[in-house]
Amino acid sequence: MENFDYIIIGAGSAGCVLANRLSANPNNKILLLEAGGKDTNPWIHIPGGYFKTMHNPETDWCFKTEKEPNCDNREMVYPRGKILGGSSSINGMLYIRGQSNDYNYWRQLGNVGWSWDDVLPYFKKSEDFQFGEDEFHGSGGPIKVEKIRATFKVLDLFLDAAEEFGYKRTEDFNSGNNEGMGYFPFTIKNGFRCSTAVGYLNPIKKRKNLKIVTKAHTKNIEFENKKAVGVNYWQNNKIVNVKANKEIILSAGTIGSPQILQVSGIGPGDLLKNNNVEVIKNHAGVGANLTDHLMLRPVYKIKNLETLNDIYYSTLKKIKTGLQFFLFRKGPLTVGASYVCGFIKSDSSLETPNLQFHVSPASTDLLGKSSLHKFPAFTPTITNVRPTSRGSIEIKSSDTRTSPKIKMNYLSTDEDREIAGKSIKIVRDIVMNSKTYREYHPEELRPGINITDNEKLAVEAGKFANTIFHPVSTCRMGNDENAVVNDRLVAHGLGNLRIVDASVMPHITSGNTNAPTIMIAEKASDMIIEDSKI
Repeated sequence: MENFDYIIIGAGSAGCVLANRLSANPNNKILLLEAGGKDTNPWIHIPGGYFKTMHNPETDWCFKTEKEPNCDNREMVYPRGKILGGSSSINGMLYIRGQSNDYNYWRQLGNVGWSWDDVLPYFKKSEDFQFGEDEFHGSGGPIKVEKIRATFKVLDLFLDAAEEFGYKRTEDFNSGNNEGMGYFPFTIKNGFRCSTAVGYLNPIKKRKNLKIVTKAHTKNIEFENKKAVGVNYWQNNKIVNVKANKEIILSAGTIGSPQILQVSGIGPGDLLKNNNVEVIKNHAGVGANLTDHLMLRPVYKIKNLETLNDIYYSTLKKIKTGLQFFLFRKGPLTVGASYVCGFIKSDSSLETPNLQFHVSPASTDLLGKSSLHKFPAFTPTITNVRPTSRGSIEIKSSDTRTSPKIKMNYLSTDEDREIAGKSIKIVRDIVMNSKTYREYHPEELRPGINITDNEKLAVEAGKFANTIFHPVSTCRMGNDENAVVNDRLVAHGLGNLRIVDASVMPHITSGNTNAPTIMIAEKASDMIIEDSKI
């Protein structure tokens, strides 16, 4: 049996940050546990290769949701990284922090130290911005942030068309005010993915006080009198037990963290008893409040404009694309999930934008299940960044090797369905009613130009909607009885246990969630170091 000062469960977007910062003190003995393997698959590091790593059981947990009543009763594939770097090793590499109001709201909920002014220094600390340090950006941090290295005319035209309707351009989505349209910034370094494994772990993985164990699937956390004292994990079908002198830090993500808590006896009492788990702390909030961004995916056929669909079905164009990447680090292989970003309001009375664009020069029927269409088309995805629908994570077994029940409840509120209908109409206006696109004869493949009622649009859009991979808030930070951690991310009513990942967000941020997760881990690292001196 080995003893460590800190045991970090999960070497993902947060865990790699913690391992780096906590092991900087040679007196700290750190164990970093990762259920997945090493990030050696070359497709991980080529940005355009993320389609090769999502839905791949070597790199992805390959979760599935329960059937979603408002999304054509479909089970949805739900990618989460199962590899060093976690989801930062398989995501779309889109670097978006959210709005300053997001974090000020966290603070208004009673979470001291989490306002925009409090968290901005940690965003800057983590960042190596391509254009250097300024009021909002950092230089020399572990995560490289670069501008896009490829574009398509069909996307340039989308920005022009949006301007016709008053949606202005912006050069920076990360200053706290993200309203506007433009190209995404990416967590990419010299044309390659910059995951937290690349940025935080690789430079320090040989530190003598840091032990990294891959293929280590956590079985449970051990408690003595509600104090976390050890971790049991499987490796090569054998159970290994390790002890923590100071803290166990749970960084297994929005799905993994509540699952591990529940099988360890922390969660809704009846759920635990039904799965033959001894209840250590009856806590209804563990696994509750699951929030995500649902992408609505209208598709528009287009004429006389090249899209990725054309490249996909042309051997010559694929060779050209490969040469662009390997010779010049440019072209579609240097781009992740989407190209064009935008934040707009569904209603002019709103104080801040509530809709986000992720525009891709490609189209398919169902992500992860269908090939690209055999005709030129693009997908101006739009999502409600402040949804009111809430889901849950619940264990189906006391064995963490059995995936939990993931119930998203997308579009389950009247407000979310109303906004879905409005957002589809906004996209339709930009593409079908702009002067910019007129000569390219756009055609609405779905949901269908004849559908105009908001509720009917939501129903039709739900048939092809999918997660945009932003699950948060299942171990929510706060001071009320359903909050799981306090504002220093220490688990309520439990000793020596902290949770550090996207699950602690009190409320989902207005945009992509990877940059906020890295920020949370940076801030948590400082708090852990401060608390160790008390």
